Amino acid sequence: MQGHVRIYSGGGGGDAALLYYGCAGPVGDWTQRIASLQPTIDQSVATMYGRLPGTGNGAVSGGVGAGALGDRVKIGFCTDLDKSVLVNNFEKRGWHQVNGDDDWHFYWAGVQTCRNIFSVDSGYRMHDTQMINHFPNHYELSRKDLLVKNIKRYRKDLERDGNPLAEKTESNNSSGTRYLYLDFVPTTFVLPADYNMFVEEYRKFPLSTWIMKPCGKSQGAGIFLINKLSKLKKWSREAKGPFHPQIAKESYVISRYIDNPLLIGGKKFDLRLYVLVTSFRPLKAYLFKQGFCRFCTVKYDTSVTELDNMYVHLTNVSVQKHGGEYNTLHGGKWSVQNLALYLEGTRGKEVTDRLFGAISWLIVHSLRAVAPVMASDRHCFECYGYDIIIDNALKPWLVEVNASPSLTSTTVNDRILKYKLIDNILSVVLPPDGIPDVRWCKIPSADALGNFELLIDEELAAHDEAQNSNNNNNNSSSHTKSSKLSSRWK
Repeated sequence: MQGHVRIYSGGGGGDAALLYYGCAGPVGDWTQRIASLQPTIDQSVATMYGRLPGTGNGAVSGGVGAGALGDRVKIGFCTDLDKSVLVNNFEKRGWHQVNGDDDWHFYWAGVQTCRNIFSVDSGYRMHDTQMINHFPNHYELSRKDLLVKNIKRYRKDLERDGNPLAEKTESNNSSGTRYLYLDFVPTTFVLPADYNMFVEEYRKFPLSTWIMKPCGKSQGAGIFLINKLSKLKKWSREAKGPFHPQIAKESYVISRYIDNPLLIGGKKFDLRLYVLVTSFRPLKAYLFKQGFCRFCTVKYDTSVTELDNMYVHLTNVSVQKHGGEYNTLHGGKWSVQNLALYLEGTRGKEVTDRLFGAISWLIVHSLRAVAPVMASDRHCFECYGYDIIIDNALKPWLVEVNASPSLTSTTVNDRILKYKLIDNILSVVLPPDGIPDVRWCKIPSADALGNFELLIDEELAAHDEAQNSNNNNNNSSSHTKSSKLSSRWK
């Protein structure tokens, strides 16, 4: 299945080109296309489901679920996360809070609650008027070892099929070859299963630095750096001891450390970007344009003496906020827009646009890597927190993906951003009348997107490809233009 991608152009992205990779049709504008389709969509929804326009108070008036919900019942929301950015957004829509055991229509759940709901033992079956904020096996993308496994499988599958995306080239920093277009994850092994393969790779480059992370933890917990095999062996012996019985049972990933990160003010940083997925088959994903950089509080130093200083190497706010240099006013954060302006001024606009295009490319293909194994339940959507590091050659690297990105606000700007994030998520995932219903077409209007920007919609791409094939003879000039744009991504 082919898709189309809107390239996020950093400085705002509103006038970025809508590109079709693998499609032969003319380039269209997302805003104009959806605006033209929306009257038809709204009328179809009303005809199929007998729905009335929203009443403004989240009430259901006949139509979908009327038999089960009653003639006029307010929308009930449930959440096990005590976050004001969630509750305020729900109550603004006139929804009322209920317990998990009550009849609910919209559930913003923690990952464990979601697993309990979807477990076979629970016997719970959701209705068409219920939505939840996680896919059943969301961890295929967010668990570190599974992410690496799925991306490796995705690349191998493309290579086996002879897809040009799997083309390889000589590697600069390791023996052998690397993927030319899909080289966005550092060399990674899962321990203890891949220990022998890691040792073999390590001995090729004995001066390299590696970073160890527990597969099932977040917020910087349990992470450390090594530059000697003896340090890993020592840790392994201690982990098996009586004082760390829980560590012995855990899997870890060990990745080649990006030791040449892009520095600003001498400090390391990473990007936190929010990606909303409303369906995995067909793949439908959106990028929130108001992401931010997270800075370390101590200047970057590669010396051995600073190898254990997490204030130098880890950008997690949960780590940095305990440092003596942490600034509570800005929280060590910088908007993506400011980053884009800085890079345009220091590196040039063309290079900056190429970087943000590569970030979009990275996100899309990480989603495509997990799409075949993801349970694409129509009741589900998911907002993933992507953590990306940029090296000094302006190459983006995917560090990890979070299924429950923090909604805790550390600054005033942080609170505003996260409130807007939740508000925009609700606008995208809900039908036009604001009433939860899984049977709608999941094509939001341009106005409903808010600060989200289309990354990929395979359904729209397939529709356009079919339409373009019928009109191919009448659109030869547009065909040529599209092919030129598409070739950039092949």
